[in-house]
Amino acid sequence: MSPPDAAVQPPSKGAAVFLTHTRFMNMRTAIMTDLRRRNDIDWLRVFAMLIIFLFHCARFFNDEDWHVKNNVTDYGMSVFVAVLNQWIMPLFFMLSALGTWHALRRRTAGHFLRERVKRLMVPLFFGMLFIVSPQVYIERVSHGQFAGSFFDFMTRYFDGFYAFGGNFPWMGLHLWYLEVLFIFSLITLPLILMELIVGLDPGGVGRRDFGGWSLFTYLVFFILGYLTSSDERYRAGFAKYRLVSLAGALIATTAGYFILSSGFRSPIPLVFLRAFNSWFWLSAILGFGGRYLKTSNGFLAYANIAVLPFYILHQTVIVMVGYFIRDWSLAVMPKYLLLAIVSFALIMVLYEYVVRRFAVSRLLFGMKTELGNTT
Repeated sequence: MSPPDAAVQPPSKGAAVFLTHTRFMNMRTAIMTDLRRRNDIDWLRVFAMLIIFLFHCARFFNDEDWHVKNNVTDYGMSVFVAVLNQWIMPLFFMLSALGTWHALRRRTAGHFLRERVKRLMVPLFFGMLFIVSPQVYIERVSHGQFAGSFFDFMTRYFDGFYAFGGNFPWMGLHLWYLEVLFIFSLITLPLILMELIVGLDPGGVGRRDFGGWSLFTYLVFFILGYLTSSDERYRAGFAKYRLVSLAGALIATTAGYFILSSGFRSPIPLVFLRAFNSWFWLSAILGFGGRYLKTSNGFLAYANIAVLPFYILHQTVIVMVGYFIRDWSLAVMPKYLLLAIVSFALIMVLYEYVVRRFAVSRLLFGMKTELGNTT
């Protein structure tokens, strides 16, 4: 009888131990590599916060209604707002999903949920009570819907729901993002855990209202962010085709401008164009970020911690500053720069000397309460 084929012989005990050890070390190396902090995500988070700040400063001047408006509107600001509306909040949700993915690789589901409550729901409820109330007051006064002091208004703050004839902002005005992000985190947590546990193939999962898009669309962007974060090939693809994506974004944006300027309003073609435009912008931004934003420094460490408190504060400060300068006789661009510079300075003063330095205020603004903590 001929000896059994060597190819099907079981490995010796020593070989099995060696193979097991090798697989373990390869797995450990892969996990440790994957757990390294993504500096590009941190940079893009800071970039997105700066853009949303400039976006809301421009809302003071564009031709759509807002909490408070300048004494004259501006067509250029309307175009600026329309272009940013194509991708800025989708970028926020994709970056949030990327952060969620990496957070869950270092935390249990229970720890993650507790952290979400502290970082999202505590600031949301605090913000609904104290941060956004000046916005509602200024809106009511500037629109001729209320006459009286802020303290008089607060006695009526809980009379009905905002957008339904009342005052209380049940969605938190600009803080709606925190509420929706918390809900999306709960909805997608099982999907992310399944991928982490059993290794689902992201390709097999399938690929106006708030911030210019529907809430369902934001859920799609959130899931896309999770899918693209779970496979390194997507990150490499974004970086490789970043110039193609940027070209597609510029072409789609230009086409959209001329189509809308011509008076064309058929919804279905415009919806498809907007979807392509948004995806091109997101792909380009993620691609350039992944390619060039790989290092960290002291500024990034500071700014990344400040992002959430800055977001919570920014619109209220912009609205308050805008209310006081709305009737000033300044051209649009100087007034825009004044609004942006003064608002930014006030936000940073509030962050540095009120929010950042006290454990209670850090908790209320979604930060870790340890005063010496830099993460």
